[in-house]
Amino acid sequence: MGQTKTYKPSSKQEKNKRWDVLKHTYSWHYGIDYRLHPEEYRIGKGEQGVLICEPFKSEILPFWRFKTPEIAQASSIKIFELFKKYLKKEEFVGADMARKFLQMGYTRARRYANHSTGRKYDKLTGTELPLGPPNPLKAKSAQIFYEKWKEAEADSQYQQLKKDWKEKYG
Repeated sequence: MGQTKTYKPSSKQEKNKRWDVLKHTYSWHYGIDYRLHPEEYRIGKGEQGVLICEPFKSEILPFWRFKTPEIAQASSIKIFELFKKYLKKEEFVGADMARKFLQMGYTRARRYANHSTGRKYDKLTGTELPLGPPNPLKAKSAQIFYEKWKEAEADSQYQQLKKDWKEKYG
């Protein structure tokens, strides 16, 4: 008889299991218009909520690309323009979402710079895959997004709106 190999759940698989239990408490929810209800928005950690918060996701996502440095440059400029547009309207949630898309451009391009398939973890075991040969084009794309992300975070109006938003909504 063949022996079946069993795997110990990886930390990523354990995290996914915990997520199944906790997802109902997640701060971002589908079906909320965060423009109409900014009080429902949570700044969160990193890129949390970036693919949920409407209508901002739908306004920003079509411009989010990082395949080549040229594409990343055009994308980061357009997203930064949206960031500035949201700031001009004093729409903190939109500005924060644009900042998150810039951050996500950096992190995803870095992942592809390190892992040619874009997959960081093994599907079966959940263990982290070894780094592949570096991809200098994706590394350049990541650098382009990194600079725009940091420029957005350093914007004094953004910082003030963030402070005000936290005081008002937590």
